[in-house]
Amino acid sequence: MAVYNYDVVVLGSGPAGEGAAMNAAKAGRKVAMVDSRRQVGGNCTHLGTIPSKALRHSVKQIIQFNTNPMFRAIGEPRWFSFPDVLKNAEKVINKQVASRTGYYARNRVDVFFGTGSFADERSVDVVCTSGVVEKLVANQIIIATGSRPYRPADIDFSHKRIYDSDTILSLGHTPRKLIIYGAGVIGCEYASIFSGLGVEIELIDNRDQLLSFLDSEISQGLSYHFSNNNVMVRHNEEYERVEGLDNGVILHLKSGKKIKADALLWCNGRTGNTDKLGLENVGIKANGRGQIDVDEAYRTSQPNIYGAGDVIGWPSLASAAYDQGRSASGSAVDNGAWRFVNDVPTGIYTIPEISSIGQNEHDLTVAKVPYEVGKAFFKSMARAQISNEPVGMLKILFHRETLQILGVHCFGDQASEIVHIGQAIMNQPGEANSIKYFVNTTFNYPTMAEAYRVAAYDGLNRLF
Repeated sequence: MAVYNYDVVVLGSGPAGEGAAMNAAKAGRKVAMVDSRRQVGGNCTHLGTIPSKALRHSVKQIIQFNTNPMFRAIGEPRWFSFPDVLKNAEKVINKQVASRTGYYARNRVDVFFGTGSFADERSVDVVCTSGVVEKLVANQIIIATGSRPYRPADIDFSHKRIYDSDTILSLGHTPRKLIIYGAGVIGCEYASIFSGLGVEIELIDNRDQLLSFLDSEISQGLSYHFSNNNVMVRHNEEYERVEGLDNGVILHLKSGKKIKADALLWCNGRTGNTDKLGLENVGIKANGRGQIDVDEAYRTSQPNIYGAGDVIGWPSLASAAYDQGRSASGSAVDNGAWRFVNDVPTGIYTIPEISSIGQNEHDLTVAKVPYEVGKAFFKSMARAQISNEPVGMLKILFHRETLQILGVHCFGDQASEIVHIGQAIMNQPGEANSIKYFVNTTFNYPTMAEAYRVAAYDGLNRLF
């Protein structure tokens, strides 16, 4: 067994691990990265964010072609199979892997491909893909191993018609009807993708409202849009059992209902990848969902071991994971590049997409904050009319007296881009955080960003 000495060892090369490794390397530390795949990028690049968003983009283009009357001069609407659309996502994955591999080479970070586990609080044993075992000794170790879909023991995921959000990327056909169990972010995103391909969707939600953490008006907008696009949403339902057939699947619900479809996609929860880390050797305990606890400096119960990304739980977003990883290593090497990541915009890549930051109307009402609302509907925006993307709205919540922006909620095309303008103003200190910014600033015309000006005027006109 060869022994290598490092200042920092990072476990997992997803966004959190990459952020941690790069920040430590920039601080002049000797860094090693360990990943169980033969390529860097983590689940984000290979199974989650990148392939699903690439799929979404392709499907969105198909929808635009098939619904725009101008294209009828070219030909009739076209049908595309899921495997055909998936090929485009594979091209993006390869480009991402190439880029990220270059980051490690340029920053002189050694990469070990294999399964790492703790021997003690300062060393990691890596069983490499070749079978060779290497020992990495380090002053600080950062856990960024991500998560995987939660799999109940009573569901046979080896069945050829039962998938989770990882294995769905191996789907070799396009089902006529698909059951998606779990109406969280991932479930809603895949409902959009498959319905865009003409698949009939049964979306099973165990709550009484889609994405209940969102502003209720935005959630209702998504529900209405789903109902117009072959998505049947069934609220307050829980599964009793899943019956696999030779040519499909039957979902038995506790309410007594039975639903039959060509396939089932399980999207109900995720589990932290900690079961193979040997945490018992360093006195760290994971919770029932495989997640580890950290403090605001991203330290675990072992002061030289840190955690970041999905493996620590909230918010389980690639954007936040990168910053958490960077902050964890900043805390470890004490280079000042540290902050507790809590200013995180929600990005949900349904079709159309959703993004929000700050408080929603329910939160403000419960807290008895005197707020007002400004809205801009995309159907009235010139840019949305030009791009034929009329669905959606921008909603600004602001304090009636101070005019401070309290929340920004957006549903529609480019929502995940639009929200950052509001985020930037909300982060300004003191009186600089004001809805007046949007009426005292000239926006390009026509743009989607101009919706801020329209929403600001709408809100200010409500004051008296």
